[in-house]
Amino acid sequence: MDTRKLKYFLAVVDHDGFNRAAEHLLIAQPSLSQTIAGLEKDLGVPLFHRIGRRAVLSEAGKELVGPARLVMRDLDAAQSAVQALRGLRSGRLDIITMPSPGIEPLTSMIAVYTRRHPEVRLNVGAAFTPEEVIESVRTGSTEIGLAGSSTPIRVPGVNVLDLERQPLILIVNPQADTFPAGNTLQRDDLDGHRLIASQRGSLMRWLVDDALAHGVKVEIVVEVAHRTSILPLVLAGVGHAVMPSSWAPTAHKAGLRTVQIEPVSHLDVAILSRKEGLTPAASAFLKVAESHAARGTGPAEGHS
Repeated sequence: MDTRKLKYFLAVVDHDGFNRAAEHLLIAQPSLSQTIAGLEKDLGVPLFHRIGRRAVLSEAGKELVGPARLVMRDLDAAQSAVQALRGLRSGRLDIITMPSPGIEPLTSMIAVYTRRHPEVRLNVGAAFTPEEVIESVRTGSTEIGLAGSSTPIRVPGVNVLDLERQPLILIVNPQADTFPAGNTLQRDDLDGHRLIASQRGSLMRWLVDDALAHGVKVEIVVEVAHRTSILPLVLAGVGHAVMPSSWAPTAHKAGLRTVQIEPVSHLDVAILSRKEGLTPAASAFLKVAESHAARGTGPAEGHS
C-alpha cells in the first residue's frame, strides 16, 4: 500500500464518487478506478459498493477513512517539518469551528496569523456541535478546532486550550425595545417578548427554554439553524435574539443595541488540536491562540 492509493481513496470519499474525484485529481476515471481496485486487492476487502453510478462506502471502507486521514496528515506534517527548516513560508492549515467562536475569537486570531504567515492558506470548515469539532480533530480531517460549550471542554487524547468565556447577551429588536435603560436585564424582563431562537442543543436555546420552564412567557417566533440569518432577522424586526457576546461588535456596527442577560450564563470557548504530529502551520497557529488566551482577550460585552 502506498500513500497515493490512500490519497485517491479519500478523494472518492470527499468528492462523493469516482467521476468527481477524477476531475479533482486531474486524472482519467479508469486510472482512478484501477488504483482503488489495487488498494482493495492489497487489503483483501472491497472498500466501495458500486450501486449503478454511485460508489457507497463498505463497512471496511468506513473503517479506513479515519486512519487514512491520519496517514495523510502525518505525511503533510513530515513534509512541512522539512520545509520549516527554511521557515514557515508555505502550506495549508485546516480549521473547523462552531458559528460563534468562528466570529470571535477566530477572526482576531486569523488576523494576527495571516500578518505573521501571509503565504499559508487557511481553510475554515463549519461544525455545529462540540462533538463534530472533536471528531474532526481526532480523525485528522482538520488540525485545529474551535468549540463552544456550557462547560469547559475536556477530551482524552486531544489538547484543549481554554481561550475565553463569552457571556450571553440579548440582541435587541429595535422595533420592540421596551427594556429598561442600561447594559443589563434580568431573564424575567424577557416576558411577553418575541425571540429568534437557535436550535435545541445550544446554550442559547437552553437559556430560552430555561426561562420558559420558570414561567417567563416568551414566544419563539423563528427557530434558526444557520445563525448567519439571525442579525438580518433582528434588523427586520422579527424578534430579539439570545447570542454569545462574540456577536456584539457586529450587532453594534449594524446599529443594534445589546444587553447582557442576568443571571449570567457563559459560553466556554476552547481550541482543540492533536497531541502530536502537528504541521508547522498548525503549531504556529497554536502560538497565536496561546497569546490570545494569555491576554484574556474577549469580545466586547453587551452595551448599547
